[in-house]
Amino acid sequence: MSGVPATAGGAPATAGPAPATAGGAPVPSLAEAVQEAAGPHAPGWDGSDRTAYRIALLELALADGRVWCLDSDMGGLEKSFQAALPDRYVDLGIAEANMMSVAAGLAATGVRPFVNTMAAFASARALEQVKTDIAYPGLPVRIVATHSGLSAGNLGPTHHAAQDLAALRTLPGMTVMTPADAEETVRMVRAAAELPGPVYIRLGRGPTEAVGGPAEFTVGRARRLREGGDVTLVAAGSLPVLLALRAARTLAAEGVRAAVLDLHTIKPLDVAALVEAARTGAGLVTVEDHSVLGGLGGAVAEALAAQAPARLVALGIPDAFATRPGGHQDQLTAAGVTAEAVHRAARAVVDGRPYDHSPHHPHHIPHRSIHEENVS
Repeated sequence: MSGVPATAGGAPATAGPAPATAGGAPVPSLAEAVQEAAGPHAPGWDGSDRTAYRIALLELALADGRVWCLDSDMGGLEKSFQAALPDRYVDLGIAEANMMSVAAGLAATGVRPFVNTMAAFASARALEQVKTDIAYPGLPVRIVATHSGLSAGNLGPTHHAAQDLAALRTLPGMTVMTPADAEETVRMVRAAAELPGPVYIRLGRGPTEAVGGPAEFTVGRARRLREGGDVTLVAAGSLPVLLALRAARTLAAEGVRAAVLDLHTIKPLDVAALVEAARTGAGLVTVEDHSVLGGLGGAVAEALAAQAPARLVALGIPDAFATRPGGHQDQLTAAGVTAEAVHRAARAVVDGRPYDHSPHHPHHIPHRSIHEENVS
């Protein structure tokens, strides 16, 4: 069994079903309910996990006086959180390292600060402060990082965050999560608020589709979005989960039963779900908007190597900077992270042959985009 963080009272940290969400309401209904609770200053709904987070944060702060918002000139939070709760909003400017230290000081006094910045800056520029000021004393700071992976698009490598999972999951006591869609974002924020130690939540930038699945959320426990016994597709983050679901539908048409796991919590990992998958099918394929080194694929490989050796193909961003122009989808396609690639990788696992990661599209980055682990 994998470890699941406990709340201060010792129970697993879950996003308790609010009355407005009972019965698993779809994303628009949940967003509308949260917007109503957040009051007139809630930002307009656009379908993105970033906006869902900002609405959920305001709703949470209105109900809990310990919740503060620390900003780094992200834009938009001053129109929602500051407008509603000016005494609990602090904009520290483009000074992310200082912001982490301020958050640590507030948390040491009993405040529950939510720190807002881009993933590239939280995981690199401010990493020393995150490690020393927040993780080392185990303070309840929630670091919410947008523009993760390649979602910063044409802002380029300075703003891309292909290494944040690798950096943050190595910090002792740090819970690391990334939601699959806006509805899961709301549940994740609610659950994160109850955790006793530091939390890193990884968000994207623009609107994405809802993935559906069970209306439930427990930190450290994967959500099964699709059943299947031939191969398991393990994904984390909005676009990777959508790509895995699309590939699973294509595989089903070919008679291949692919399970899909939304592994929203990278740390602590749901090792039990991964071991079960390794023992019931031909192997696993991981899908992520992160480097093939040290992220979801690496975490899964580490777990399986120790407990249930299995065939694993990891799809992610190659060991190269993404310097070409283009939006989020364009960048992932250029990196070889597509539904077609997931499908081919799954077929290779089921058919028992090596995965061919040669270029299959005109803009393929001429570097390794698939990292394959043989942990058997």
